[in-house]
Amino acid sequence: MAKEVYDIVIVGGGPAGMTAGIYAGRAHLKACVLEGMSPGGQMFTTSVIENYPGFEIIDGPALAQAMEEQVRKWDVEILRKHVTGVKRQSDLFEVMTLGDEVISGKTVILAAGSKPRKLEVPGEAEFAGRGVSYCATCDGAFFRGKNVAVIGGGDSAVEESLYLTRFVNRVTIVHRRDQLRASRHLQERAFADPKIEFLWDSEVEAIEGEQAVEQLRVKNRKTEAVTALPVDGIFIYIGTLPNTDFLRGVVELDPWGYVVAGEDTRTSEPGIFAAGDIRTKELQQIVTAVADGAVAVMAAEKYLWEQGL
Repeated sequence: MAKEVYDIVIVGGGPAGMTAGIYAGRAHLKACVLEGMSPGGQMFTTSVIENYPGFEIIDGPALAQAMEEQVRKWDVEILRKHVTGVKRQSDLFEVMTLGDEVISGKTVILAAGSKPRKLEVPGEAEFAGRGVSYCATCDGAFFRGKNVAVIGGGDSAVEESLYLTRFVNRVTIVHRRDQLRASRHLQERAFADPKIEFLWDSEVEAIEGEQAVEQLRVKNRKTEAVTALPVDGIFIYIGTLPNTDFLRGVVELDPWGYVVAGEDTRTSEPGIFAAGDIRTKELQQIVTAVADGAVAVMAAEKYLWEQGL
């Protein structure tokens, strides 16, 4: 029995991968989406989305579910597979997954997204799941009536701080600068919220406690004074790292590990395309990931035609 070969194997089920699945299905291309976790990627862990066209406000899981349902309507397979490697085999690509299963495709769209960047301070790994979290949507309710800290000053940090005020007694935003990087709209909401406090020019030196998080040791970057901030939980939003460990030696990566690909989504390896947060780009947002997914399928379809595949 001949092994099944897909026209497009889409690695990642976030907004870029889901959009690629929709466009592949509409083009009557045989495609599959490989996602090791729940479809939606980081979007699934986002509590509130206010900047996606067509929705004044929507939560991440609801948008992820809507995208997944739309993909399935086009008879595109969504497979729960964790990808461990990609290699060319003659005119095809072999996508290796956990458990040594190999999925073959004529083209590959890399849409594996990114993961939260860690503080890399003492106590972070020890208290993961015991007060240290990277997902307010997942864990916020566990801290009802308690005091928590949010590390970061961008959109994600402020959005999730606002979300946490539904549950907690107090949120302290710890930021290494003296002003936020978040959008003006989010800043105004945060400054107006009586449950949110700010600790400026500060960096976390350690996370401390016995069985669970009890306090942060925080250093002021200007005075170098070190103080203790009593908290029951810490939510970390200091940026992301691309999920590209499985791609080293497969396609060109930049010094930070992102796949080198322009707006046409083409990578250094013909037949492999990169969409969403995994590739080099100025703005990492759901809307830009969605755009990439559409462009990547158009580029893959052109490659298939040019190669006579």
